[in-house]
Amino acid sequence: MHYLLLIYQNESDWEKLASAEQSAIYQEYRELIRRLAATEKFIAGDELKPTTTATTVRLRDGRQTITDGPFAETKEQLAGYFLVNACDLDEAIAIASQIPSARDGSIEIRPVAVQEQARQAS
Repeated sequence: MHYLLLIYQNESDWEKLASAEQSAIYQEYRELIRRLAATEKFIAGDELKPTTTATTVRLRDGRQTITDGPFAETKEQLAGYFLVNACDLDEAIAIASQIPSARDGSIEIRPVAVQEQARQAS
């Protein structure tokens, strides 16, 4: 089953880290991805640009509104994601626990709902 692991972190805390600290964390991510890919658990993942680059689109009563930034102000911002192939939620939790940002942020685990039409198209 596929799980989307949404990585939340406080952007300002990340920006305060020294370059060497950021590099060490990036190296941890690369190693985790390498280990997961070797066991065919890693499907995809990317870091997201800061929320200052975000655009939010809303459609209300047929009117489109476009605003800069994320949908809502939060303490932690969506920083990236992993899409993984895990046997079950327990394995997804085990993988999420290895993500470096879990130490000072949070990882939201969401099962991916594969639609029947998408299955038939494959």
